[in-house]
Amino acid sequence: MADKDRWERGREMLERVYAGDVVTAPRGAMPFADIMLEQLFAEVWTRTDILPIRDRRLLMLGAIVALGEGMTFRIQLKAALKNQELTPDQAREILIHMAQYAGYPRVAGLVGEVEGVIAEVEKERAASES
Repeated sequence: MADKDRWERGREMLERVYAGDVVTAPRGAMPFADIMLEQLFAEVWTRTDILPIRDRRLLMLGAIVALGEGMTFRIQLKAALKNQELTPDQAREILIHMAQYAGYPRVAGLVGEVEGVIAEVEKERAASES
């Protein structure tokens, strides 16, 4: 597959994964972004016949919680809620489960993030339905 095809396929998958909320840098503007699109999104995230996007998202959320990456957790959770991969109650349950493995101090800081993201997504949905 030509690089341009991989880049475009990666860009399309990134838009799908992040529900259109993450902006893609123009091709060639950032080598890091180009590689991420061509490898991670074009070659890994597209393997949905083996592991669906929702399952990949759950794996990522667990890893992100364990690493203590609050901002990345917020982005992933918002996309999961917008894409209807998770319900608000399932989002809350992730923290209950992960506290046992990643520790309460690491997870406690995400409780407010989860509630904020849930409120934000519900507000966006209500506005789009009006």
